[in-house]
Amino acid sequence: MATLLHIDSSLNGDRSVSRAVATTFRNEWEAQHPEGTVIYHDLAANPLPHLDSETFLAGSVPAADRTPDQHAAYALREQLITELEAADLVLLGAPMYNWGIPSTLKAWLDHVIQVGRTAGPEGSVAGKPVTVVASRGGGYGPGSPNEGHDYIHPYLTWVLADQLHLDAHFIVPELTLARSVPAMAPLIELADASQARAHEDAKDRAKTLATLLTA
Repeated sequence: MATLLHIDSSLNGDRSVSRAVATTFRNEWEAQHPEGTVIYHDLAANPLPHLDSETFLAGSVPAADRTPDQHAAYALREQLITELEAADLVLLGAPMYNWGIPSTLKAWLDHVIQVGRTAGPEGSVAGKPVTVVASRGGGYGPGSPNEGHDYIHPYLTWVLADQLHLDAHFIVPELTLARSVPAMAPLIELADASQARAHEDAKDRAKTLATLLTA
């Protein structure tokens, strides 16, 4: 049975666009795989600890040579890496906060990126499909005032595709603050259209992966 690893990181609960689009993907995936498994982490509700020195260094020590303290420190990291390795596909909610990803999502990445295991072209997760819902409150596309200031897409492309060698696909709903920021009211129609496209893209992506992974 196929396994989906689903990570949410938005702080906005039911008001979150990244969560809503990710839910569309997940619902379509579960419709195609009703007997499949979903591993879910809500990093806003249950944030992971940041890496400390002992946890980081334990990853460079062969398992057989680790001290009891190192084994204890590495246990959570081992769990998160194993989840990523076991998943058939990954779904990440990555809203833009202050021009970057949430620190909780960065903490998850710090745990699962391990040179010599997950990172590298021959790494244990290479080729696995990952769908990233990279929502953002404003507009950062070509010709917009914020063009060139989207640091989520380049960073996650570098980490997910170029270092972990995952098959990364991005869904980008923009202008998500249009209905809550008065100055953005003229952009509401564009915002609604962007979100509608994102939901359709999420549904289509889930269907495509369902076909590929069951062929």
